[in-house]
Amino acid sequence: MTIHLDTLDVGVAALLVVVNAAASLALGLQVHRQLLWSAFRMVVQLLLVGLVLRAVFAASSAPATLGIVALMILAAAREVAVRPRQRLANGGNFRIGALVVTVSGIVTVALALTTAIRPVPWHDPRYAIPLMGIVLGSVLNSASLGLDSFFEDVRARRSAIEARLALGDSARQALAVTVQAAIRRGMIPLVNQMSAAGIITLPGIMTGQLLAGMDPLEAAKYQILLLFLLSGAGGLAAAGAVYLAARSVTDERDRLRVDRLQAPAKRRVRAEGRGTRSRAG
Repeated sequence: MTIHLDTLDVGVAALLVVVNAAASLALGLQVHRQLLWSAFRMVVQLLLVGLVLRAVFAASSAPATLGIVALMILAAAREVAVRPRQRLANGGNFRIGALVVTVSGIVTVALALTTAIRPVPWHDPRYAIPLMGIVLGSVLNSASLGLDSFFEDVRARRSAIEARLALGDSARQALAVTVQAAIRRGMIPLVNQMSAAGIITLPGIMTGQLLAGMDPLEAAKYQILLLFLLSGAGGLAAAGAVYLAARSVTDERDRLRVDRLQAPAKRRVRAEGRGTRSRAG
């Protein structure tokens, strides 16, 4: 049996946020405005999503479901592009993010919908949209961590990589250590999530199903399935993003092209400021 919440129920829980904001104000932490604004945004965003999904669920049409999925993929690709401190020139991060998010997300969700879950019809938004949302969260986290680690390591190890290239190594050989370390970093959250599930934490999906009245063993089976899917999608995204990034910072002559990486935004601002002051002097 589903327990329905009214405004008073949600308001009581919101008091905890107000208490945190008051504590921030009293202790001089200076996070009360951000906390209250974030809470307000969260409420508005989730209510809007709820209204949109209510309409999509009622329509239960393939175009509506695919449209929502496409918007989710675009948003996830943008997050993958903007999270790393280093950026490829000419929107390279977004191209990598769009490709890995689309492929890993669609492949994983399609596998789940056609094998384990098998909803009728296949585009049932009550299954396709939540499943895509869960998978994209894992995908964007793994891909962005992998990209950030790879670009930072290329900057830090530039001299060592170029030395190996000068000694005759191919770009693939020279970047092997950096690629492996970046993919590993992208996959560590997946390992932590699986190892902690059930003993340290009850994952969100399982908790929601239990609150909705599902049998605990069935809820556990669904959570196991989802964690396997998230692990596969995240690993695919991390590896795909890092290998595409490796191709982007090298050329057909096995040269390291660090010039294709832009400086982080803060550095660019400081550099522009120094240039302006020097011209003024």
